[in-house]
Amino acid sequence: MRKYCLIAAASAAASMSTGAFAATATTTFGVSATVAAECVINSASALAFGTIGALAANVDQTSAINVKCTNTTPFNIGLNAGTATGATVTTRAMTGAGASPATLSYSLYSDSGRTTNWGNTVGTDTVASTGTGSSQSFTVYGRIPAQTAPKPDTYNDTITVTVTY
Repeated sequence: MRKYCLIAAASAAASMSTGAFAATATTTFGVSATVAAECVINSASALAFGTIGALAANVDQTSAINVKCTNTTPFNIGLNAGTATGATVTTRAMTGAGASPATLSYSLYSDSGRTTNWGNTVGTDTVASTGTGSSQSFTVYGRIPAQTAPKPDTYNDTITVTVTY
């Protein structure tokens, strides 16, 4: 009987000592990130007026600029004068590709009525908005006004889009 008591006592002591090794320790660590104000231009589609003729009436077309800015970030979208010699944001011109190239006048507007010129001076003629954290689309309203048609050619210009934030 004594053997059984010793075995039972040894077994009980062994099971108690196993529980002593199940202790834990904890600590914490910090996690942080800083979100900076940022804007990216996702895309700017070409403004193609297509094939035109005598220019007896206005020719209107649109394109789109897609911008993504961090949420609540105020920004302005500006369009420069283009690459034609002597062009300004109010008197833009496409230049022909042939020898002795001619120019074709056109304008860019920020409203569908084509009354608000779209330039690149913040607070004057840019388009202001506030970021949502998602892509936002802005329509560019283009117009070739009725004018004396230049010689037949392919006319082009390149506009630089600038987002100021």
